[in-house]
Amino acid sequence: MKKTKQNYTALIAVLIFMSVIFVLDQLIKPTDSLGMLLTVLQKGSVYALAAVSMNLLNGFTGLFSLGHAGFMLIGAYTYAIFTIPSVERDNVYQYFDAAIRFSFPETFSQALGPFGTVLGVAVAVILAGLIATLFAYLIGLPVLKLKSDYLAIATLGFAEIIRAIFQWEKLGPITNGSNLLKSFVRTSTMQLTIGSVTLSFSTFVPVLIAVICITIIVLLVNSTYGRAFKAVRDDEVAAEAMGINLAHTKQLSFCISSFFAGIAGAMMAMVLSIAQASNFKVSMTYEILLMVVLGGIGSITGSVIGALLFIFASEWWLRGLDSGTFLGINAPNVFRNGFRLVVFSVIIMIVVLFFSKGIMGDRELPDLIRSWKKNGGPFRKKNRENLHNVLDSAQDESEDHSGRRAKS
Repeated sequence: MKKTKQNYTALIAVLIFMSVIFVLDQLIKPTDSLGMLLTVLQKGSVYALAAVSMNLLNGFTGLFSLGHAGFMLIGAYTYAIFTIPSVERDNVYQYFDAAIRFSFPETFSQALGPFGTVLGVAVAVILAGLIATLFAYLIGLPVLKLKSDYLAIATLGFAEIIRAIFQWEKLGPITNGSNLLKSFVRTSTMQLTIGSVTLSFSTFVPVLIAVICITIIVLLVNSTYGRAFKAVRDDEVAAEAMGINLAHTKQLSFCISSFFAGIAGAMMAMVLSIAQASNFKVSMTYEILLMVVLGGIGSITGSVIGALLFIFASEWWLRGLDSGTFLGINAPNVFRNGFRLVVFSVIIMIVVLFFSKGIMGDRELPDLIRSWKKNGGPFRKKNRENLHNVLDSAQDESEDHSGRRAKS
């Protein structure tokens, strides 16, 4: 009964949140002073999904992979290639004869109208995840036999190889070589006209995709598969003794993580309106890993919070520092062009120092709320406990429990 009540509460919270996003989409125009809010919400949803999918692999399964940018690249190109209209394809492939002239939204819209366009976009997004999964399966067969740093180096090399291959001129008829892909279905064009009213879905769509995918990951983590992932992370020998197939479990986690990374790549193409291999560098993987560490390795809520804080701070809140003055801070001329990055780096160092295990540690939002209720609230005078101590105390209890279980 209690679990059902929590599920209903979570569902209502999600519905309210999506309603707010829909209203913001209609009230705020890209040219308004708050137009940047929509941009960071769009990018924040992309990176939130990317961070959660990486956390599924690194935090819940204990596999240190650095190939996320490669899978996102595959997803972005798959989505772009299969959503470019036929009339625009020759303009996009200016230097090549396009080998693929099929567009899901265009084909389905001819039979189903506007609904066909929506269905075509959905199919292209899912296909982006599936193609990324196929690559992950093939790469995972030899690579997942490695451990720790060796696995990280191997997956990092894969991401760089993929980026080079997609820019290879021989594959130009498919990937357009080193040239960018454009003119496909993107969030800026996602509108619905009803009579004289035009509804915008430029922010609602990427946020909705992220919410659906993260919800699926939450259900997966709380299932028997999720418990198997955690068992492999905690102790491979004990997990194998309990009958868990290590190779199968690692491969499954790797493929699922890559599937959602491919979807995040498709969302990235939607939001940026272009797909180009040069954008998916190693630094993108490091940024996503930083979001996971900031939020807390092993916490889905933490990954979402870390991604949103990272995007909001770097793309919006601190943007004024590069222009010279922001919140009373004057940037010296020598630092003016990159002063935002200096301040942002200091903020990250402070967060890491005070939250050594991340903002959420390995806990989720419901766990935090229960701790607050148990201790009379995070800011009650009788407790005198700050948020950080509440998180650390509960995390220490979790670690002690895991240690006792491993010893037994």
